[in-house]
Amino acid sequence: MSGITNPTARQFADLARRVKIIPVVTIENASDAVALARTLVDAGLPVIEITLRTQAGLDAIRAIATEVPDAHVGAGTVRNAGQGKDAVEAGAKFVVSPGVTGALLDAAADWAVPYLPGAATASEMMRAADRGITLMKLFPAESVGGVDLLKSLAAPLPDLQFCPTGGITQDNAARYLALPNVACVGGSWMVPTAALAARDWQQIGRLAAAAKNVATR
Repeated sequence: MSGITNPTARQFADLARRVKIIPVVTIENASDAVALARTLVDAGLPVIEITLRTQAGLDAIRAIATEVPDAHVGAGTVRNAGQGKDAVEAGAKFVVSPGVTGALLDAAADWAVPYLPGAATASEMMRAADRGITLMKLFPAESVGGVDLLKSLAAPLPDLQFCPTGGITQDNAARYLALPNVACVGGSWMVPTAALAARDWQQIGRLAAAAKNVATR
């Protein structure tokens, strides 16, 4: 069974609570992956979600998994079972999807890595919880109610923890992290598209360090 009842999922949930912030990165050139991962790890953000929105995604995951042992790399924007399988084979240590489907829930049982399905409604959350998953992604967080929604869910769904993603920024991350049902947040603000395209690791390092400071307040 997938979810927090699985020892690897429990370990990931504990890691998520410690790091608090997960960079969500869409990478165009896999050759940039190792330098980016090292920059984020050095800044104190070792858990990195590489989305599968580009053809470079799988190769980026493979490179980080092979060459940056201190990184805990995962795959994001996984929309079907085949993508999840490919990501795990490439070295992904966790899998994240924007939504939740029966096919993904079924496949996740065979991935042997934690799975964070995306959910935006109580019904979707309960569906994932029925499979033993109690740490999931709230997406798109800001658009579906954000902090107010999470506060409303705390009483009826007290056993669930969330990683809000979608519209999370340096300015609002702390408000999410202050909630008892938020284990961590995911976001891209510390890896701006222009900085990544320019390979400006210094700027990314500064932004990542500032994000880490939010997590330690």
